[in-house]
Parts: sequence; C-alpha cells; structure tokens
Amino acid sequence: MKGLHWRYTRLPSRVEDALSVEEGEEEETAPAPVSAPVPEDPVEPQLAEASQVLGTSEMRQLSLHLPPRVTGHSWSLAFCTSRNGFSLRSLYRQMEGHSGPVLLVLRDQDGQMFGAFSSSALRLSKGFYGTGETFLFSFSPQLKVFKWTGRNSFFVKGDLDSLMMGSGSGQFGLWLDGDLYHGGSHPCATFNNEVLARQEQFCIKELEAWVLSGCPHRGKLPEATSAHTCS
Repeated sequence: MKGLHWRYTRLPSRVEDALSVEEGEEEETAPAPVSAPVPEDPVEPQLAEASQVLGTSEMRQLSLHLPPRVTGHSWSLAFCTSRNGFSLRSLYRQMEGHSGPVLLVLRDQDGQMFGAFSSSALRLSKGFYGTGETFLFSFSPQLKVFKWTGRNSFFVKGDLDSLMMGSGSGQFGLWLDGDLYHGGSHPCATFNNEVLARQEQFCIKELEAWVLSGCPHRGKLPEATSAHTCS
C-alpha cells in the first residue's frame, strides 16, 4: 500500500465528537495475534440460513481468515435488515445474550460487498472494545482483508447513533449510522485499510450480522439446512 495517496473526507460532526471524547477510553482491550497460518484444508462454514449478501464462495474465502478458535463453528444469523428492519438499536437488541464473535456483512447501493469481523458481540459501549482478531474486509471484486496493524486498539465502539470500527486521525475504517442506512469508510491507523466501498460515503441496501459460536461441525451439513432465507 506504500506510495498510494488517499483523499480524506471528514465524517459527520457527531461522529467526530464521539471520537474526541471516547478515543482515550478503551475498555476490555486485549491485543491478540493478528492471524495464524491458513490451514491447507479449512473446514467449510456451516450456515443454518442462506445469506442474502454473500454467496458460498465469498463465505468460504472469508472463513480462511477467521481465528482458529471459531473454525468449524456454526454461523447463526442473529440480525438482517430484511427481517429486523434498518435500526442500529434493533441490531443491539438481537446481539443480547450473545458473546461470541460476529461477522458483519453489507451490500451498498453500488452492489459492493464488504464488512468486518468483530472478536465479540456488537453492543453499546462507553469506549472502544475488542481484540486484535478484529479485521475489515472488502470484495472489490477479489477479497481484501485488512488486519490489525498494532498502531492503536480502536477496534469497535457502539453508541445509539453510530457503530464505529477502526479509527485514527478523526477517521473511521467503517462507520454506520443509527438508521443503518448511511455509512462511511476511510483509511485508518487501526487496520491500514483502503476505502471498503466504491465511495467514502455509501447507502446500505442489505446488512447481516452472523454470530459464530456453538459446537464445531466436521464435514458438510445436508443441503436442506441452508434452504431458508432471512426474509
């Protein structure tokens, strides 16, 4: 990525204000190894429902970059906008009772697919939380994964008006508003990421939150288990 020059656009003032107040307040931050060697024969992810955002190929590619501790675990669709509506508060409610890692996947108005892996469930917080397992990704069209750089520990922060992932110099790697309709993506120090969408600010067409937990499965589940949709 050296040699590239990025054009920065500042996000809405309410998000900047949140950063200026909270950026020094990290909570439950425990840096973890960035990644482990990718297994030669990874266990294929097992979904109880079909994703409306990513296909089987994209899910398989993402599974290669997940922490070994969730390899082979079932993927449970805890939230999707077509079923639960466009509301960040609703997303937080659906996360209640879950502690496991979450894979957040989005499709915007341009058809671009991107998102983030959070090492713990998404929730309201006073400061940033999470570990170095957290990462951002984008299919543009090939998968690009942006891991933790170690430069700061601003992984995830959630309030009633926005969800922020990755930060630095007043910018966020991924930012979603309270209506889960508008969002933004900028290069940030946490992940040294590119802009995830085709534009720095975007409109969300579909969003899903998958909880990765439960007993690991070995081998494929019957095809019938992935026949349901979230609509």
